[in-house]
Amino acid sequence: MELVNPTDCPPQNPSYSQAAVSRGTVYVAGQIGIDPESGQLVSGDIGEQTERIFDSATRILEAAGSGLDRVVRVGVFITDLGDWSAMNDVYVRRFGSHAPPKSTVEVSALALGARVEIEFTAES
Repeated sequence: MELVNPTDCPPQNPSYSQAAVSRGTVYVAGQIGIDPESGQLVSGDIGEQTERIFDSATRILEAAGSGLDRVVRVGVFITDLGDWSAMNDVYVRRFGSHAPPKSTVEVSALALGARVEIEFTAES
């Protein structure tokens, strides 16, 4: 197993790695909308947080030798299913014609008050 921690996308918590590559699969830790320069949650709506998540996930996947086009599964954790449409608009735009399966679950709270957290599994 290889752990992946790109320097331009530091872990949101030093107790875990951003991703692990094992047997041809990349497992990206759940991402929230953290600005890598400030270390703070981006302000704004769920769309802005989702954009930041995809920016981070793209960097992490590339550092692991993969990319969004190689994602095979996505898990979405959202604090209000009423925000699903705004999150999904970003999701559809960022993945384009590539439409990996995803599960979306409403949760009561996320770290730092985030409105959405997304985890990615991809081929390396």
